[in-house]
Amino acid sequence: MKDLTIIRETQQWIAVNKPSGLNVEQLWDYPSVEAEVRKYLQGSHTREPFVGIVHRLDRPVSGVLLFAKKKSTLKFLNEQFAQRTVQKIYWAVTEGLPTAPAGTLTHYLVKDQKNKRALAFINKVPQSSRATLSYQVLETANDRALLEIKPLEGKYHQIRVQLAAANFPILGDHKYGAQMVDTDQTIALHARSIFFHDNLNSPINHLIADVPHRKCWEGWNWLFERL
Repeated sequence: MKDLTIIRETQQWIAVNKPSGLNVEQLWDYPSVEAEVRKYLQGSHTREPFVGIVHRLDRPVSGVLLFAKKKSTLKFLNEQFAQRTVQKIYWAVTEGLPTAPAGTLTHYLVKDQKNKRALAFINKVPQSSRATLSYQVLETANDRALLEIKPLEGKYHQIRVQLAAANFPILGDHKYGAQMVDTDQTIALHARSIFFHDNLNSPINHLIADVPHRKCWEGWNWLFERL
């Protein structure tokens, strides 16, 4: 597949390492991960393959992305996400440093549909939903931090807006206040790994996606090899 690396494939699902700058869902004629996965599966199917989008990543975000190859699999995986039994771990490089080496952020988020962004509030406001994430600082350098992040809910732009609201926005994320902007539609947010089950009796799957070779991740490669 063009610009896509297959992390693992089974008869039920396929996981790929999504590059930043690429849409997940097929919209008109724009390139997308969905379209590339469909083309790949068409090569091994005599009829049109089923490609079910299990979850999504923002266009400028990279990392592990899961697609179902059967409707029954899509339903089962969607139920796990709805019940919050799927664990997702992200890595991010931030502009500015957290005040603590580890912590939990809780905000109330409102989706600003007109401007395609989220708004974060400390207290509950009308039409808001609670969002919580935990973070751990893995390393710091030059007033930047490499964080490991575990979001609880997976709300729209949750990690991006919560880190910005805490005064350490993601490197390259100009929409949420970052000063440095990467020209290749990349921000330093990567879906590093995911944990989920195939079925009720299966062992847990743990999938890991390598960090992309993009400008915003330069300078951290020595650490990735140790983690």
